[in-house]
Amino acid sequence: MRNPIRIFLADDHAVLRAGLKSLLNAEADMEVVGEAGDGNSCIEAVVAMKPDVVLLDVNMPDCNGLEALPEIRRKAPDSRILILTMHDDAEYLRKALALGSAGYILKQSADTELLSAIRTVYNGGVFLHPGHTRILLEDALRASTPHPVDDPLGILSDRELEVLHKIALGHTNKEIAEMLFLSVKTVETYKARVMQKLDLRTRAALVRFALKHGLLDEER
Repeated sequence: MRNPIRIFLADDHAVLRAGLKSLLNAEADMEVVGEAGDGNSCIEAVVAMKPDVVLLDVNMPDCNGLEALPEIRRKAPDSRILILTMHDDAEYLRKALALGSAGYILKQSADTELLSAIRTVYNGGVFLHPGHTRILLEDALRASTPHPVDDPLGILSDRELEVLHKIALGHTNKEIAEMLFLSVKTVETYKARVMQKLDLRTRAALVRFALKHGLLDEER
């Protein structure tokens, strides 16, 4: 009989870990061999245990999942990493894949997709929700399509345009975060990225840019 898939759980919510552990251990081909509630403990345990699959949350104390990911890849290269997160955000998705994650699954979909995702990454595949696959395909299409030099909007992602639009309408970072279901820190990151790409220095300059390019005339 084939050995079970050895799984490590990393999430700062003990109740969620207990639920996942019960779900996974009920599968004949799966076994939870360890767990951790913070990034540093996760790295140490994974390096020692070398599990087949690591379920890694993004939001954890001491060292978050995206910070722990490259360390795990470096110190335990044979362990496949599956991000399990509440963040349905394209930037988190892109960063996780760029850092070496073998998959990205939302906690709200875990009851229907998690078992398939674990088996997929364990067997060398990559697991993505169809909506996330579409995001990556759109990225590839955008990258392969040249933008005219007189079209500065072409260098902004859809989310960056959305944040710029909200800023130009006068919304605060906190209001934008609530409207787009993001953290304030993430909104600030988007804002900084837009300012850098457009070579603008102030919020007023962002508003003038939006007015000039007709962004305030669009519904987003």
